[in-house]
Amino acid sequence: MPKIYEYLGIIFFFYANEHEPIHIHARLGEFESKIEFEYENGNVKKIIFKKVIGKKEIPQEKRKNIRKFILKYHHNIVEKWMEFFVMKKKPSNQKITKKL
Repeated sequence: MPKIYEYLGIIFFFYANEHEPIHIHARLGEFESKIEFEYENGNVKKIIFKKVIGKKEIPQEKRKNIRKFILKYHHNIVEKWMEFFVMKKKPSNQKITKKL
């Protein structure tokens, strides 16, 4: 389970047995959501929060920060996905301390 980002107490990561479409998981304390993003012409068109079986979903009021994060870092997330799942390399973990 490579952790790829930490932002405002939110941990962003992949599970080792992931599948397409490209997505990321976000954990905040006891909450976790799977987040898919749809692209059009290289830009994020839609961000979709999905429930993870056996986990409490990240509350609505916390999702605004996650959306901002994904809009800013989506290219990096895709690069890290390719690095881990295609090139079989462990992606780096980055800690972002400034609020977006």
